[in-house]
Amino acid sequence: MRLFGGALRNGDLKTVEFDLRAVMTACRRTTTTKAIIETCLLSDEEKVIASQLVKKVGYDFVKTSTGFSTAGATAHDVALIRRTVGPKMGIKAAGGIHSFEEALLMIKSGATRLGCSAS
Repeated sequence: MRLFGGALRNGDLKTVEFDLRAVMTACRRTTTTKAIIETCLLSDEEKVIASQLVKKVGYDFVKTSTGFSTAGATAHDVALIRRTVGPKMGIKAAGGIHSFEEALLMIKSGATRLGCSAS
């Protein structure tokens, strides 16, 4: 699911958490769950808050982006998310990964899964 960034930027964390939980409930833990936080549209502080909420609700992965916004994954964002969610939660770096070197950098920064469909 793509996180409701407008609510996050407006400080409406209850709505963000409600939406995350609604999708989690619908999935009933029958599938791998990923919440897309669209890092290119958020400040570092908002990325931390979003990652904390995704972890709190119990998703399997935080995903950096859809790959269709203004920018994709960055090593900085992946490392920030990793520091926020700890070593056990999955992080999917997606968007803008076009080479082996970029993929390796994302993994070294903390990504456990990569989205490289355009590569």
